[in-house]
Amino acid sequence: MASKGAGMAFSRKSHRLTSDAEKSRVTGIVHEKLLDDYLHRIFSSTDRAPTAATSRKLLNFQNLPEHLDQLLHVDEEAEEEEESQGKVEGRLGPSTVVLDHTGGFEGLLLVDDDLLGVIGHSNFGTIRSTTCVYKGKWVYEVLISSQGLMQIGWCTINCRFNQEEGVGDTHNSYAYDGNRVRKWNVTTTNYGKAWAAGDIVSCLIDLDEGTLSFCLNGVSLGTAFENLSRGLGMAYFPAISLSFKESVAFNFGSRPLRYPVVGYRPLQDPPSADLVRAQELLGCFQAVLSVELDPVQGRLVEKESSEWQLQGQPTVLLTLAHIFHRFAPLLRKVYLVEAVLMSFLLGVVEAGTPAQAQSVVHQVLDLLWLFMEDYEVQDCLKQLMMSLLRLYRFSPIVPDLGLQIRYLRLTIAILSHEKSRKFLLSHVLFDVLRSVVFFYIKSPLRVEEAGLQELIPTTWWPHRSSREGKDSKEVKDETSEERLRRRAYERGCQRLKKRIEVVEELQVQILKLLLNNQDDNGGEASRYIFLTKFRKFLQENASSRGNMPMLCPPEYMVCFLHRLISALRYYWDEYKASNPCAAFSEEAYIPPQVFYNGKVDYFDLQRLGGLLSHLRKTLKDDLASKANILIDPLELQAATMDDLDEDEEPAPAAAQRPMQALAMGGALPLPRPSWLSSPTLGRANRFLSTAAVSLMTPRRPLSTAEKVKVRTLSAEQRTREDIEGSQWNDGLLVGRPPEEPEQPLTENSLLEVLDGAIMMYNLSVHQQLGKMVGVSDDVNEYAMALRDTEDKLRRCPKRRKDILAELTKSQKVFSEKLDHLSRRLAWVHATVYSQEKMQDIYWLLRVCLRTIEHGDRTGPLFAFMPEFYLSVAINSYSALKNYFGPVHSMEELPGYEETLTCLAAILAKHFADTRIVGTDIRDSLMQALASYVCYPNSLRAVERIPEEQRIAMVRSLLAPYEQRPWAQTNWILVRLWRGCGFGYRYTRLPHLLKTKPEDANLPSLQKPCPSTLLQQHMADLLREGPDVAPSFLNSVLNQLNWAFSEFIGMIQEIQQAAERLERNFVDSRQLKVCATCFDLSVSLLRVLEMTITLVPEIFLDWAHPTSEMLLRRLAQLLNQVLNRVTAERNLFDRVVTLRLPGLESVDHYPILVAVTGILVRLLVHGPASGTERATSVLLADPCFQLRSICYLLGQPEPPTPGTALPAPDQKHFSLQSYTDYISVEELAQVEQMLAHLTSASAQAAAASLPTSEEDLCPICYAHPISAVFQPCGHKSCKACINQHLMNNKDCFFCKATIMSVEDWDKAASASATSSAA
Repeated sequence: MASKGAGMAFSRKSHRLTSDAEKSRVTGIVHEKLLDDYLHRIFSSTDRAPTAATSRKLLNFQNLPEHLDQLLHVDEEAEEEEESQGKVEGRLGPSTVVLDHTGGFEGLLLVDDDLLGVIGHSNFGTIRSTTCVYKGKWVYEVLISSQGLMQIGWCTINCRFNQEEGVGDTHNSYAYDGNRVRKWNVTTTNYGKAWAAGDIVSCLIDLDEGTLSFCLNGVSLGTAFENLSRGLGMAYFPAISLSFKESVAFNFGSRPLRYPVVGYRPLQDPPSADLVRAQELLGCFQAVLSVELDPVQGRLVEKESSEWQLQGQPTVLLTLAHIFHRFAPLLRKVYLVEAVLMSFLLGVVEAGTPAQAQSVVHQVLDLLWLFMEDYEVQDCLKQLMMSLLRLYRFSPIVPDLGLQIRYLRLTIAILSHEKSRKFLLSHVLFDVLRSVVFFYIKSPLRVEEAGLQELIPTTWWPHRSSREGKDSKEVKDETSEERLRRRAYERGCQRLKKRIEVVEELQVQILKLLLNNQDDNGGEASRYIFLTKFRKFLQENASSRGNMPMLCPPEYMVCFLHRLISALRYYWDEYKASNPCAAFSEEAYIPPQVFYNGKVDYFDLQRLGGLLSHLRKTLKDDLASKANILIDPLELQAATMDDLDEDEEPAPAAAQRPMQALAMGGALPLPRPSWLSSPTLGRANRFLSTAAVSLMTPRRPLSTAEKVKVRTLSAEQRTREDIEGSQWNDGLLVGRPPEEPEQPLTENSLLEVLDGAIMMYNLSVHQQLGKMVGVSDDVNEYAMALRDTEDKLRRCPKRRKDILAELTKSQKVFSEKLDHLSRRLAWVHATVYSQEKMQDIYWLLRVCLRTIEHGDRTGPLFAFMPEFYLSVAINSYSALKNYFGPVHSMEELPGYEETLTCLAAILAKHFADTRIVGTDIRDSLMQALASYVCYPNSLRAVERIPEEQRIAMVRSLLAPYEQRPWAQTNWILVRLWRGCGFGYRYTRLPHLLKTKPEDANLPSLQKPCPSTLLQQHMADLLREGPDVAPSFLNSVLNQLNWAFSEFIGMIQEIQQAAERLERNFVDSRQLKVCATCFDLSVSLLRVLEMTITLVPEIFLDWAHPTSEMLLRRLAQLLNQVLNRVTAERNLFDRVVTLRLPGLESVDHYPILVAVTGILVRLLVHGPASGTERATSVLLADPCFQLRSICYLLGQPEPPTPGTALPAPDQKHFSLQSYTDYISVEELAQVEQMLAHLTSASAQAAAASLPTSEEDLCPICYAHPISAVFQPCGHKSCKACINQHLMNNKDCFFCKATIMSVEDWDKAASASATSSAA
């Protein structure tokens, strides 16, 4: 049926009730007897017996108003009672009960415009109602929107609250706190059950008996308080105290109570007289829908409501006009809409099939729009949708989800009506209501009430779970009993999933209705209204200046995203079916011109290249040449001026902003429509809203006269043509670069929806996915505790009955908790981590990858892409890898390896991309690449990318470490080496396994997976040019010097704090920084080990001008590390023995093994000439101590040359104690190195000659002077000057610029001086 009665030309204005001539004419249309029967059938009272046809009064349209007045007559006593509601005995205050926002509050609060909803905006704000009670039995309900810290109850007017003390913390105030499960009246005790978001708390007070109690979702929690103070001056107000960002909504009786309690009266009386009238009129209306006139046969025909049709009969039209003349004003009242109209429509939904229910609801809505004024219908629909929202949100979870299903079915039936849908979409959804609530399936906090025990009778939990992917899983054979339990649990999970899928499909149907773009008869299609509201919704949630408590909760956003993706892909593939040249949704991406043509508003979100206004100015030539977009210089100047005063606003815009009740110490009503009214934020957006651009479409040759001027429009100003385009207008896709195909992918509006979905993931979905993993973590922790308890029970002697009893009690507690958590985990897996949800996230990942690839082809225009596309690509891969296992594996997804390779190519190319300027996104790219090379599958993907890209990546990694985040770069290189270094194959720190082998919570490292291919690229690049290796190694040695020096300084401070007599606590942050510096030192040493292994000639071939200097610097640092770590009873030893939490990784093994690996490569594996050079440099360093080398094998003193090594001292560190991690061959190499150094040291000591102090380098005092600087003539050793010149060209002493360095020999210089003399 059409919205105006099956296409008839009737208007409401044609149904007048005044003209007598007209009435008589109409009554003649049908037989008088038939009209009388019809009207008596329609207007018979529901509570009276039917009157005999012979005794009743003849009814026609002339006397129908009088008959209706009698039918709707309410006793005078009831009328008087309703008019004097404020004078009810036992109650004081206004008859309409609301929150007292003028004086009955403490702290900072946000109060909704209906004065019934409140959000905490301070530490512990308190507010009470405007009405109090002193006698009788009273009840009100509180709808819990968030499950945080709140105290709900009653207080007297004399109670004084502050930011620390609220309801229940003072005398004569009483409260229930479901967050901490306690009751409060000055003191506190355990009471009730925990509440969850979506619960309803009923607060009951009996002032006749002096008791106070609470109910949760209609279930009594028992009497909370007795012997309340009563008498003169004692009256109790409903009140609440709530912490920051917690929110609730009150129902004092303005709407029907969800859980009425017999004998208790709501604080606000219902409109009893109007309720009776509305029910009578509803009965008359239902009678019209169930009876049809047959003028030919002269009889009434009973029909089903779903079969009834409005056929234009004047008798029926006038009958309905009489009904709605009285019914329309009543349908604007909240209470009557929920109690009468909502109940009727829900009955319709329950009684028939979805098609039948939709037919009836459509007829009802057609008649509402036909016979009621527009403002009346709009008020009615608004209240109807708000009631539906409350019913859906605050309904308990039942086993079959029947309550949620019926509310969603009614929502679908209403939104299927075109005119109603467009009104609700334009003025209610996203504005008054948070419509995303309809797409949320709340998680039950109490699995018993949700029926999960019956649905999943058998519980199971994995013995070991890992989020590091399949590569690190330890497969454990399960027993037959465990296998049976697991299969039974999985069957229960499947049953639950099927029930949830019914709700999800209904939610997708709602979005399909909102995304309909074929209903443009007489106005804008629904999809384009949705796009405007959706963009404002995204802006409100993306803006850092937004009103934080009004943001969409992330758990709602997750569900909304999945439903939106389902509806989007449905329409995308539907368009493909009718347009073969379009792309499938599997091939979807966002064309790059969307990011720079200004057609889509990205608010103040950061672009890869910086601010949009800056990019428009700096890349205007590229826009003109590649995209045919010409920027008007006047507009650029206007944008520049706008940057100067970005905080200013035009007066009209400021005047249109809603007043916010955020004054300190004040609570004012807030206008709820915040989605629509929030101001445009940020200079980038203001540029978009004002910039005029000249666009030349490249699809056909244009003459100068054909150039079209297009002004960028805000979301509200756009039309369908602005989005979809027309014959000579590309809409959203204007400015197509030559790299993009001419054929559009799909409808432009769907591209904007997809762009919004990606932005949603970035705003809060990824964060929520990570948060929900906490349930799985809880299961693992309790499972581990249960296994430990069972092990202790098996080992406990039977004679210790006291211990056995405690362990049995613990075992029962852990088992019950695991039963609860495993069922809750099943719910989380079905709603958040199911296979279908994983495929949605995977689809978004692939969309982002294709979008980045297409954007990259545009060259400098790539800088216009918003940063969140790269963030979503990185984070969605992380979510797929870490959050959806072990139930689902990313490896099972189609095109898995291809996607890994594509992401690897993007990370390898863009982590050092100069077009990307944001520090945060560059760090994210670096961290993602570092994580990527840790795992075999993703590392192989890096190896599969084209060779030139791999080499370019390694070249970027080998760039000097200064002026960039070098720590992440170094860890990437280290991960390419792990598994190849000396004793570098461990997955858990060996020293921790030796001290605490039973501790399963030790830090775990990923299994080594070195890349010989990338190592080879690194070696080739280091050999490539004369400057690559020296600059890279110089920066590595500089950072090693810094990191180890910082580490030593910090452990000195820690040691000093630990030795003080008074009780000291070392700052955990300082401990973390200290451990980080140690880990950095170890990783830098490993990079040096890798470099020496791959390209030993860089240090040992002194034909290179920098080799000797690099080798001397390396020897100096290695000796410093060895001396600091191996000295007897030194600082390092003392800190390690403290075993401070946070310093678990600090030990002898990691750093000494790394140093040993370098020494072995230099002194054992190198060529003879190289070994000789390395030995001489090492021994020439004044810090060298042979004892430090002996320490590696547990020897306190060097052995006598030519004798065998003695057995290691068990009290000292020794590499021989770690045979599980160091091979026999490696130990033999260390012994060979020690023997070699012992012999060489003895020979060097015998051959060394004493050196005069005057001949020593004045910088290091370790080597003789061997170089003179020109032109200043100052002197030092070659090592010092070469190291200095790597970073600075000024002389040590006089700061003159050094032009050259020449060899200097004292004897030659003396003879030259004497010859000159």
